[in-house]
Amino acid sequence: MKNFIAVGNVITVVAPAAVTSGQGMLVGSMFGVAARDAASGAEVELNLTGVFDLPKAASQAWTVGQRVYWDSTAKVATNVVGTNTLIGVATIPVGGTAGETTGRVRLNGSF
Repeated sequence: MKNFIAVGNVITVVAPAAVTSGQGMLVGSMFGVAARDAASGAEVELNLTGVFDLPKAASQAWTVGQRVYWDSTAKVATNVVGTNTLIGVATIPVGGTAGETTGRVRLNGSF
């Protein structure tokens, strides 16, 4: 096909803020995980799909398949809708104690 550009699972974007490899970031209405470190204003590859361990809001229990959102202010995944952006679903259960601050998320690649 002459007009095919790429699969689109990973795209290159300009980082709106400094980012480290593996960190989640929202660029406009796209959410992804940075493939490498990048300074603010530099190009960085953003993984839009896949399963990633992400920092999550403390004291939240997650169930498998539960919708997960990105809180761009706190820079954590959360199960609270509010004004947060839907990024995917939880793939493993996680407890709700204050020390459980990582959740496994399958990114949905949507915007």
